Amino acid sequence: MKILVTGVAGFIGYHVTKKLIAENHIVYGIDNLNDYYDPQLKKDRLTDLHLYCEKLQKSENFKFELMDLVDAPAITSLFKENNFDRVIHLAAQAGVRYSIENPKAYIDSNIVGFLNILESCRAQKTPHLVYASSSSVYGMNSKIPFSTHDNTDNPISLYAATKKSNELMAHSYSHLFDIPTTGLRFFTVYGPWGRPDMAYFSFSKSICMGEPINVFNKGKMERDFTYIDDIVNGIVKVMDKIPTSQSTVNTNSPARYKIYNIGNNNPITLERFISSIESALEKKATKNELPMQPGDVPLTYADVDDLIKDVGFKPSTNIETGMAIFTDWYLKYSNREKSSDNEN
Repeated sequence: MKILVTGVAGFIGYHVTKKLIAENHIVYGIDNLNDYYDPQLKKDRLTDLHLYCEKLQKSENFKFELMDLVDAPAITSLFKENNFDRVIHLAAQAGVRYSIENPKAYIDSNIVGFLNILESCRAQKTPHLVYASSSSVYGMNSKIPFSTHDNTDNPISLYAATKKSNELMAHSYSHLFDIPTTGLRFFTVYGPWGRPDMAYFSFSKSICMGEPINVFNKGKMERDFTYIDDIVNGIVKVMDKIPTSQSTVNTNSPARYKIYNIGNNNPITLERFISSIESALEKKATKNELPMQPGDVPLTYADVDDLIKDVGFKPSTNIETGMAIFTDWYLKYSNREKSSDNEN
């Protein structure tokens, strides 16, 4: 199939694209390579994707274009020139805490950008739009585990509010224009080529450098840490599970619309999370204990029964295994960066 992946130079986008290329799909990737974190990492992911294609002798299976979601004419032209069989929309302004500092970035990318994708899917009658939502939509929900049937009307960050808005926008387009849409609420994804702003990445860097790490709420928070390969397998399976009017979360709606949680279904404490990094690096962390951050929640935990039932989703990577793979990549990548700096 011909598949559009937005945010292709991002963490999840990179891994999804690699999987799709391996399965012989043709991937059109777009990204604006913004500087929310070091753009060099995004460029390195793209380089690795091109090298991967060459290795498999599938260079024609991946096409990249520098493009911003807010550029409506460019998005419209891209869809007109290509008859996409699937759209996997992963591009967004990420980060809970950054949304407090720079709210406009979230409205531009996550609201205006998503509208441009929906409009183009509408115009071209795209067979299925799969898009990234977030576990953050559950806000301070105290019912555990989080279920897609739970109320999500009380977001506690602008980032969460934009993701909830995406779900509502998708539903309205599914209802009005019969566009099949599936939203995936991601639960704390980690793994190699990950985002530097995520805790596991910054913790690994600080521990390696002998610097203290900030541990919020004394490490008593729990997260449904989900290894990237498990996430990718779920996304690819969902891609071909096109919603019918009977498969909607809201049984009162005839829209071809679906929401899934996608997580490990096995929350672990921040303490164990840190211990897995220490074990993988064979080095102890110096901890700077701090109170809970604004916009954070003490526990996230996914009910993934619907995803298991509908597509056979089954996460299989425990935190110790996944973190060992990540730290192995991290050490190699950071050493490569140091070598490059020394050459320059």
